Amino acid sequence: MSFDAWLTYYRRNPERQARLEAAIDWSEPTPLTGPERAAIARSLQRFELGESGDGAVLLAKAERAGDPTYLAALELFVAEEQRHSALFGQALAHLGWPPLTSHWSDAAFTALRRALGLRTEVALFLVAEAVALHYFTALRDGCRDPQVARMAVRILADEEEHVRFQVHRLHDGLADLPAPARWGVRALWWPVALGAAVVVTVDHRAALRACGVRPATFLGRALRSFAEASHLALTPGPSPVDGPASTEHVRP
Repeated sequence: MSFDAWLTYYRRNPERQARLEAAIDWSEPTPLTGPERAAIARSLQRFELGESGDGAVLLAKAERAGDPTYLAALELFVAEEQRHSALFGQALAHLGWPPLTSHWSDAAFTALRRALGLRTEVALFLVAEAVALHYFTALRDGCRDPQVARMAVRILADEEEHVRFQVHRLHDGLADLPAPARWGVRALWWPVALGAAVVVTVDHRAALRACGVRPATFLGRALRSFAEASHLALTPGPSPVDGPASTEHVRP
């Protein structure tokens, strides 16, 4: 497997990120009030907490896997996730809400990830990011606060590539599995994805409604994204994803 294209992408991506962040003006007052403001803020609190980790356990597992290029790319991936947490923190300050110090869903997800091996932890990341794509899409298209919507544009640009990055790693990691084992992975993976998607749907339903998205619609879209990503990861033969799709955005 080769992650050279990913390492180049992550090293150059800050230029695109800076352009997108330049469109956000946190000094502008929010138009959100009352229950709508509370719904968006409480939702952002949970995402800020979920992306604030240092990734030390994941990086240690990757180091043991013995691919220095993948490890270097993964370190930059973790840094991007931490930057998302910082953006959520800025959005919360903009809305006048404090960050959370803990939440049961984040604690459960973190404990599950850390108890498992690299491939399984990456598989859980893929679940989380496939589901999150449609959360950020809802904020981008439906949030009445322009700065929060622009933040969603910024984060969505990263998350679309993060899904591809996880698919690439998983496809290569599962390449040697025979067909029955692939079906076994699929049978174990789907209940986890369904559970995660349901938790996000229930936990963020007020914010989704504030953005004009019915929770049931969000759930269906999230599961379709996971179905597409997991299918690519489990497809035998040459990898259908071998690098970022947004290379044109980060050329020098």
